[in-house]
Amino acid sequence: MNQKLATAFAQGKAFIPFVTCGDPDLETTRAIVRSLAQAGARVIELGIPFSDPTAEGPIIQGANLRALSGGVNTDKIFELAAELNEELDVALVFMTYGNVVFHYGIERFAQKAADAGICGIILPDVPFEERGEFAPACKAAGIDLISMIAPTSKDRISMIAREAEGFIYLVSSLGVTGTRSHITTNLDDIVAQIRAVTDTPIAIGFGISDAQAAQDMAQKADGAIIGSAIVKLIAKKGTKAPAAVGAFAAECVKAVNEA
Repeated sequence: MNQKLATAFAQGKAFIPFVTCGDPDLETTRAIVRSLAQAGARVIELGIPFSDPTAEGPIIQGANLRALSGGVNTDKIFELAAELNEELDVALVFMTYGNVVFHYGIERFAQKAADAGICGIILPDVPFEERGEFAPACKAAGIDLISMIAPTSKDRISMIAREAEGFIYLVSSLGVTGTRSHITTNLDDIVAQIRAVTDTPIAIGFGISDAQAAQDMAQKADGAIIGSAIVKLIAKKGTKAPAAVGAFAAECVKAVNEA
């Protein structure tokens, strides 16, 4: 397990926010990440935009398109991550799609990510059975290839959990990302299956929309992930988003710490 990620979860329950890099521009992303770190987020997901983000709902799809239209590319995001890593004491992980990594060059991508201080990579469109194409390069670079477990994983839950690195991203609901008013999945059973085979931290994401929902999920696991609600706030506030996102994150951090 990447040491920076291990330290982040060792400090207690983790609030993990997601942002799409370059929405509305990279300078605003930089300020937003700073505000998230100052609010107490110990792990931050940096989304590398992709033209066909199949796991995303309309909110994050829109952010991807805005970022790409603004000229953001992977190299610019590597530079941003490296600068943030120098400045902030927070674990940064990339969330993107297999095609982005594949077309960049898997080994080249993994090494540049590591050089930029990235601790882990989440590839939501790469099934566990296909991670072998990416895992060796991540391991060689010293970064964790973070696994996702979904309600549909069923008989594969234990197998995925045993091999998990960094933390396990437990998907709360079927479908794409987005805020939800109610989560009906029996997450307690899934968490119990995971805990039976590994002590790798578990963070729950997809559909978590506010501080109360984050607290509810953190009570079941080791952390809570919020993406769409933050991206929606950024879309509303634009370049003035950092202060609003920081205030929202501070509420979530407090709630998760009290879980």
